[in-house]
Amino acid sequence: MNKPVPNPVDVHVGSRVRLRRTLLGMSQEKLGKALGLTFQQIQKYERGANRIGSSRLFQLSQILDVPVSFFFDDMPDDVASGQGSKDKEAQTFEADQMSRRETLELVRAYYKISDPAVRKKAFELVKALGNSALAED
Repeated sequence: MNKPVPNPVDVHVGSRVRLRRTLLGMSQEKLGKALGLTFQQIQKYERGANRIGSSRLFQLSQILDVPVSFFFDDMPDDVASGQGSKDKEAQTFEADQMSRRETLELVRAYYKISDPAVRKKAFELVKALGNSALAED
C-alpha cells in the first residue's frame, strides 16, 4: 500500500510552525503542552502529515506570537496556486537548509550577541569561512 503524501500547503505551514518554534527555543513538548497535545502530534503537524485546523492555527499564532499570515509567508507560487508537486514539496521540507536545527540555533545565537559591532564581526567571519570553503571546491 502506498503511504499517503502530505498536501504541499500542509507541509509548508508545518515547516513554518517548526521554524518559529525553533527560533523561540521552544521544544515540541512545550508547544504540545501549551496546546494540550503530545509532542508526537506536534511532529505530525510540522511534517504536514496532519492538517492544522483554523482554530488550532489561531492558537499557534498566539502561542508563537506571530500573525496567522506568518504560516503562509514565503509559500512557493506553485504551492499557493495548487500546482505544486506533493513529492517535491515533501522533499523540499526535508532538504530546506533554513529549517535545519543547526541553522536555527546559529541564528538564535547570533541574535543573542548584544554588541552590534561584535555581531557584525561574527557575521563577516562566517561569511569569510563560507567563501573560503567555496573556493576550495
